[in-house]
Order: sequence, then structure tokens, then C-alpha cells
Amino acid sequence: MSKDKVTIKIPRPLYERLKNIIGESGFSSVNEFVVYVLRDLVSLGIDDNKELSKEETESIKQRLENLGYF
Repeated sequence: MSKDKVTIKIPRPLYERLKNIIGESGFSSVNEFVVYVLRDLVSLGIDDNKELSKEETESIKQRLENLGYF
């Protein structure tokens, strides 16, 4: 594995659920999908020094729920 990457562990049931979700979506792996989703979340323009609005918080919660975290 390249030194510019790290491993993130997720629960196996979540991994299996994501694997089913991506099916024939064009993503070649769960890893590729997770990186895409995380980049999308980060691209919302969240500033580390700024509090999230209620709408931003709810949007993130909904996305995480859709991924099986809640």
C-alpha cells in the first residue's frame, strides 16, 4: 500500500450493505465509493473554524444514515 494512503475500518455489515448499494453503479469497489462520498461531504465547503448550520448538520446526518450509520 502506498504511503500516501491509510486504512479506515468500518463494520462488516456496513461494508456488505455498501457493496450491495454500489452494485452496477460504475464504482469498482466499496473503497472507491466511500472515497467519493467523503470527498462529496468535504466539498460542501465546511470550514474547520465555522459552526455547521442546522441544515448542514441535517444533510450530513441524512447522508450518513443512507450509508447505514444511524
